[in-house]
Amino acid sequence: GRAAVLLEPFVHQVGGHLSLLRYDEHTVCKPLVSQELSFYEALPLPMRQFTPQYKGIVSVQLRRDSLGNLVLLASPSLQAESAVGDSSGAVWHRHRRAAGSDCAKWSHTQLTKTCKDSCPGKMLLRTDLQYCTEPLLEDANGNQPERKSHNPWGLHCHRQHLNRLSSKHNENKLHQFLLLENVVSKYSFPCILDLKMGTRQHGDDASEEKRARHIRKCQQSTSAALGVRIGGMQVYQADTGHFLCKDKYYGRKLSAEGFRQTLRQFLCNGNRLRTELLEPIVLRLKALLSVIRKQSSYRFYSSSLLIIYDGQEHKEHTAPLGNHLPFPRTNCSPPQGAQHSRVDVRMIDFAHTTFRGSKGNHTTHHGPDHGYIFGLENLIRILQSLSE
Repeated sequence: GRAAVLLEPFVHQVGGHLSLLRYDEHTVCKPLVSQELSFYEALPLPMRQFTPQYKGIVSVQLRRDSLGNLVLLASPSLQAESAVGDSSGAVWHRHRRAAGSDCAKWSHTQLTKTCKDSCPGKMLLRTDLQYCTEPLLEDANGNQPERKSHNPWGLHCHRQHLNRLSSKHNENKLHQFLLLENVVSKYSFPCILDLKMGTRQHGDDASEEKRARHIRKCQQSTSAALGVRIGGMQVYQADTGHFLCKDKYYGRKLSAEGFRQTLRQFLCNGNRLRTELLEPIVLRLKALLSVIRKQSSYRFYSSSLLIIYDGQEHKEHTAPLGNHLPFPRTNCSPPQGAQHSRVDVRMIDFAHTTFRGSKGNHTTHHGPDHGYIFGLENLIRILQSLSE
């Protein structure tokens, strides 16, 4: 059989609470939730350019490595039947990694240590994460990766996830995970803004207690007034070479003006405001808006919208970057599309998304998701005001 794949924490996870794991360079995986699978299986064609590509399902096992550390292994031989047919099979052939001594790299103890070192205890969550400069662990050859800092949020989620799995103590149990496109793999220094969209966050199936909790979070944050709140962020600071990170607790406390300032900060690289990104971002948000307006019966409760751009500039006015330039250095301006491909907008997290005919006993909603549309319209308006 083919080698098992050691799953590692995905270092660019800026929000959410479920652990996102790196499967290979172009693929992440997350615990399977049937409602989310049902969304990806029935994905309307116009929405495909705004969601990660769905690559199938994989079986994952909690194991102890030779040192007794907990690790998660994806087993290709145990791959579940995938709704995508062959396309997911290709995933297995790329970047397979045998889980040998490599396992120790992201072992449970090591992870806990990394998290504790970078930010003491639970303070990690409550504080405003400024520069977390704890370097990533060394690679197999003992080299430090060049990225100088990482966002501690993903490590926190991963640690909690391993704790949850291990407390059940059944190491032979197979967990089903969803394989999805890594939407930031093409960026050298991915700047990511995670926005919780809509005026309502709880799913139709939420308990009274959960419903009340989510309603309270919406009322106390910009979700009620603007239909959008910040769920996490990382911005590459060109002046220091570090990512500036903010978490969801920071995002919940913001006023409407604070939200606007944070959007501005998301486009600030430490030296200047990347104003040239505003127009392509707004254009893509407007394209998404017109798609969402046409999706009758869809409700994207608790989903997030990612806005992504590269912290490394590919611009004529910066010093030559050698091979990093996406087009040859000539006097002609870059092709029209080059500007736009540098920004991306993607919807993620559909565990509470419902639509007519979706699995489970849901209320059927009519018309488009007005809470989501309200959030998108406000987001577009605020971004446009930044360019003035």
